[in-house]
Amino acid sequence: MNRSDDLLAGLDDIDWAALGHAYGSAEDVPGHLRAVCGPDEEARDSAFGDLFNTICHQGTRYSASPYAVPFLARIAVAGPAGARADALMLLTRLAVDWHDEYDLPLGINTAAWRAADVSPEECLHEYDEAIATETDEERLKNLREVRAYCAAGHPIDAREGALRSYDAVRAQLPVLLELLGDQDPEIRTRTAYLFGWFPEDAAPLLPALLACLDLERDPACTATVLIAVGLLADHDPDGRLRHHLDHEHPLPRWAAATALTRVLAAHPTAAPGLPSAQRLAAELAAFGARPALETATAHNDGDLRSYTVRSLLHLMPAAENPDPILLQVVGVLPRLEGTAVVPRPLPGLAVDLLDALFEPADTAQVFAELSRKRRELLRILAELLAAADFQPVPFGSSLHERLTRYGLPSTRAALRAYAGLPTEGEDPDAPLLASC
Repeated sequence: MNRSDDLLAGLDDIDWAALGHAYGSAEDVPGHLRAVCGPDEEARDSAFGDLFNTICHQGTRYSASPYAVPFLARIAVAGPAGARADALMLLTRLAVDWHDEYDLPLGINTAAWRAADVSPEECLHEYDEAIATETDEERLKNLREVRAYCAAGHPIDAREGALRSYDAVRAQLPVLLELLGDQDPEIRTRTAYLFGWFPEDAAPLLPALLACLDLERDPACTATVLIAVGLLADHDPDGRLRHHLDHEHPLPRWAAATALTRVLAAHPTAAPGLPSAQRLAAELAAFGARPALETATAHNDGDLRSYTVRSLLHLMPAAENPDPILLQVVGVLPRLEGTAVVPRPLPGLAVDLLDALFEPADTAQVFAELSRKRRELLRILAELLAAADFQPVPFGSSLHERLTRYGLPSTRAALRAYAGLPTEGEDPDAPLLASC
C-alpha cells in the first residue's frame, strides 16, 4: 500500500458534505487528504495545516473528525515519507488535545470520560422533552435547529465529539503497532507518544512498547517509550523502568523517574517494589536544575520542567519527609518557561502547590508564622507571578480563589509586600496573571 489510490480507498464513499468541521461543511477534507498523499511537499504541509485547523480546531473535534482517522492511519503506516510523522501527530490530536495533557503526570481518565458522556439518543430525548414544554417561539426555533443538527449526526457536547474521534483512533491501534519497529526514530517516537494515551488498551500495547525499549538507542524515543509505559502500567514491568534510572543520558533517566512517579501515585499498592519517593525526587530535581536539553519528549508540549514540578508534587504524599521534596520544587520553579502553544504552566502549578501545602484559613495567615519552606515558596511565586510577561486577568480566577481560600494576599503588590519583596511600580489593585 503505497499509492495514493490505495491509501485513500473509500474516500469518495463518504458523504463529506453532510459532515462538519470547525468552519462548516467538511467537503474540503478529501482534497486535503489527497494533497497529503501527493508529491508536492509544500502542498502537503499546507494540507496538514488545514486539517489541524479544521477537524481538530483548538482541541475541538467534529462530526467529520473520526471519518478522517482510517486514512490518516494508512498514511502513517505507508504514506509518503514526509507525511507519516505529521499523520501520527494529527492522529494524536484527534484522540487527545493538549488540554488533556493537564492531567499529567497521572494520564487521562477515559472511564470518567465515558461515564460523563451523553449518547446521541439521550441527547435527542432531552431535546424532545424541552421542545414539548417550550412556549417561547424563538427558544422553540433554536431548540428545533439544535435537535436537527444532533439528529444529523453532529456531536453537540465537546466530550462526545472527542470520544468519537478517540475511539476511531483506538480502533486503528492494531494497524499502528508495527510502527514501533520502524526504521525512522521519529516515527517510533511519535507512535509511542500516541500509545501512552490509551490506558484501556494497556494489555496489547505494553508488550509492544517494552519490546521497542529493548532495542531502542535514540534517547528521545527511549524517554517517550518510558513515559508511555508509566502512563499505561500499574507496576514496574520486570523492573524495566527502574533499570533506566541509571541510563547514561539524562532524558531517559528523567523519563524513568517520571514514569515511576506516575505508577507510585496512581497505584500505591505497587510501592514495595518501586524506588523510594526520595530517590525519584532526586532524579527529577537534578533534571529540573540542569540546562534545557536540545531533545525532549512531546509531553506537556515539551515543557519538561513544569512536568517535573507536577511529578514532584505527586511524590510528596509518598515521602516519609516531604519537606526536602518541597525544597526541590522551590529549586525548579524559577527555571520554568512558558511555551508558544500550551498556556503558560505557572498558574496551574501555583494552584497545585497551594493545594498541596496549605489548609483553608478563616483569617489572614501571618507570613512569619509560616514554615521556612512555605515562606521561600511564596517568595518565589510572588517573583514569578509579577514577571512582566504574565498578563493580568480579572479577579475570580482559580489562582485568585485559592489564595483567598488559604488566607493569602491575592494581588501582585500585596503578595510581594507579604513576602517581603519590593513593590515599587506595582499597581496595588492589579490581579495576578493570565491563564489561571
